[in-house]
Amino acid sequence: MDQILHRLEHCYQHAEQHFGRTFERPQVTLDLRGQKAGVAYLYRNLLRFNGQMYRDHRDDFLLQTVPHEAAHLIAYALYGERIRPHGREWQSLMTGLFGLPAHRCHDYPVPQRRSTRYLYRCGCPEHIPFTPQRHALVRRGRRYQCRRCGDLLHFTGQQHRVG
Repeated sequence: MDQILHRLEHCYQHAEQHFGRTFERPQVTLDLRGQKAGVAYLYRNLLRFNGQMYRDHRDDFLLQTVPHEAAHLIAYALYGERIRPHGREWQSLMTGLFGLPAHRCHDYPVPQRRSTRYLYRCGCPEHIPFTPQRHALVRRGRRYQCRRCGDLLHFTGQQHRVG
């Protein structure tokens, strides 16, 4: 975490010199999981980073991901909330200020997540798999119809793991 904070401080000092103003430092966590390397919460002045991706790709993460997320908060501070997340203001910070390519997404390998699928039936011969989120909606009363035969879909009581 110390290296992330050091790199972040470097980005902020560089922006402060360039723009002749100060920027409030964000709160930083390493608790992000899943497919994203980092997320900037503009209204909360918070940066969340993916600890596993940081450990697996430390050098590139410090070089590219930390400035990427810092640029979101700096762009918000400079231009307000009406800018696009990866719009020209953010891009100009990445390329013009930090001298980095303005890549929208990382290219770190992301292992496929194991997940459960809940099997539903209608009048068609094959099962229709539902995600846990959609299955939860059915349990709360939502109903779904088959797009092919029009019958209501009913949970079979079966589930299987994917991935």
